[in-house]
Amino acid sequence: MHEIKYKPIGIIHSPFKEPKGTPIQPAAAKGIGGKVEVFSEYAEGLKDVEGFSHIILVCHFHLSGKPSLKVKPFMDNQMRGVFATRAPSRPNPIGISIVRLVKIEDNILHVQDVDIVDGTPLLDIKPYVGEFDENEVYKVGWLEKNMHKLPTSKDDGRFIK
Repeated sequence: MHEIKYKPIGIIHSPFKEPKGTPIQPAAAKGIGGKVEVFSEYAEGLKDVEGFSHIILVCHFHLSGKPSLKVKPFMDNQMRGVFATRAPSRPNPIGISIVRLVKIEDNILHVQDVDIVDGTPLLDIKPYVGEFDENEVYKVGWLEKNMHKLPTSKDDGRFIK
């Protein structure tokens, strides 16, 4: 199979200047504001986005370290297969984050619940639609015994370059 390349469509701005100390999921970043700057050549694609309360940001984990197929994830002390985690050091360091859209000013999206490091390249934006995206969850694997740690868990730097 041939190589796949993506070009960023924007950049994410947040109060987090480095991975260490950043909330590890949007649910742990409630109320934290940020801005999504969409490059001018893609601004036309923002038409009608203001009609959604939440959006999905697809980004490139530009600061993550060497990929590994086994990682010790946040909120756990055991090695796990990377595809059973949301760890940033992955074969393709792509992240997703569901954030609340507050307003749009030209090519700038003001968002809340940001768990992304400042300067992260933005690859795509998709509308979050509950009827499409919500599923009844029956199992959460190894996370079941660790979910209580989410509100206080922060990136501790273990996946940085």
